[in-house]
Amino acid sequence: MQSTLSAFDNFTVQSEQPTGLHVAIIMDGNGRWAARRNLPRVAGHRAGVAAVKRIVEHAPLVGVGCLTVYAFSSDNWRRPSTEVQSIFWLLRAFLRLERAKLRQAGVRLEVIGRRDRIPKLLLREINQAIAATAGGTQLLLRVAIDYSSRDAIMSAALGVSRSFLHERLHGASLRDLLAQELAAESGEVDLLIRTGGEKRLSDFLLWECAYAELWFTDRMWPDFEPGDLDAALGEFRQRERRFGGVPMASTPAAVGGA
Repeated sequence: MQSTLSAFDNFTVQSEQPTGLHVAIIMDGNGRWAARRNLPRVAGHRAGVAAVKRIVEHAPLVGVGCLTVYAFSSDNWRRPSTEVQSIFWLLRAFLRLERAKLRQAGVRLEVIGRRDRIPKLLLREINQAIAATAGGTQLLLRVAIDYSSRDAIMSAALGVSRSFLHERLHGASLRDLLAQELAAESGEVDLLIRTGGEKRLSDFLLWECAYAELWFTDRMWPDFEPGDLDAALGEFRQRERRFGGVPMASTPAAVGGA
């Protein structure tokens, strides 16, 4: 049986990082949205796909260079098999039907997460969409499928430790190498948005969100509109990001300084 760590060797890794903000979204609330309307859960996921389309179209217009969305976590395998298969079917349909539109809009697609458990038909659509959109420069869209941040960190740590020991790397700490490895995978997140009223990270980009600003909303993901993204970005731009330091105005003047 393939180990969890070796399975993560298939993560997409890109060294070229986009310009603009990196926004990550935990798209929560599809099932509850459907339940409130007495609809099957798959109807909520279908409406959630429509919300993804709206936000992908709007994001480059408001300064977002990278958008990472949490489509299916490794813990989501615990859901009923019928729901899991419906989600995978919707992902296949999205990749197949939107591939040309993404390319025309200059969107480059990447997928992060395990590949060994993804159905072959979905994996084929993923590979074709990645190849078709490789030249996109307007937005980097990262879709997390069968993703666990804890497992990603463990996999990166294992790979870095092997390189550190075998190649006898000098002048670099394990922490720095691990940071480089994970930054190449997803990049530092500027703003994390979670819909659906919950206030937790749910094993999503834990390392990359170390200094991310967090924005939570009670709005369910299918109801999320471009105006909601604007509101999140507006609040983000009002916040002071100090990264552990202090504001310049709070720094005492140097002794003897002007």
